[in-house]
Amino acid sequence: MATTAFPTRDDFAAMLDESLGGADGGFEGRVVKGTVTAIENDLAVIDIGLKSEGRVPLREFAMPGQKADIKVGDEVEVYVDRVENANGETMLSRDRARREAAWDRLEEEFNKESASKA
Repeated sequence: MATTAFPTRDDFAAMLDESLGGADGGFEGRVVKGTVTAIENDLAVIDIGLKSEGRVPLREFAMPGQKADIKVGDEVEVYVDRVENANGETMLSRDRARREAAWDRLEEEFNKESASKA
């Protein structure tokens, strides 16, 4: 990566992009697995391997009218809205992760149906 003993800004930027999954934004707009590290008030604190953890409302882990069945140490899938907001927090969504998974299943079924008709 660095061609000299002292890395340049470009070298640092390239290393940062690589650590975040590439120059294309890496994590943003993707569903990733994370680990619940704490439950605070009505929020689950989730570590997805970035410099800061994200917080997701517990209601996003529960069916309507039920209590969330989630605990510290659980592995969950979340959608990364933003790697960092104005407060330096990672913006995560469990609801969007569920919608993405449902959309993927729908596309899969559609492709199977299309292939069987061809």
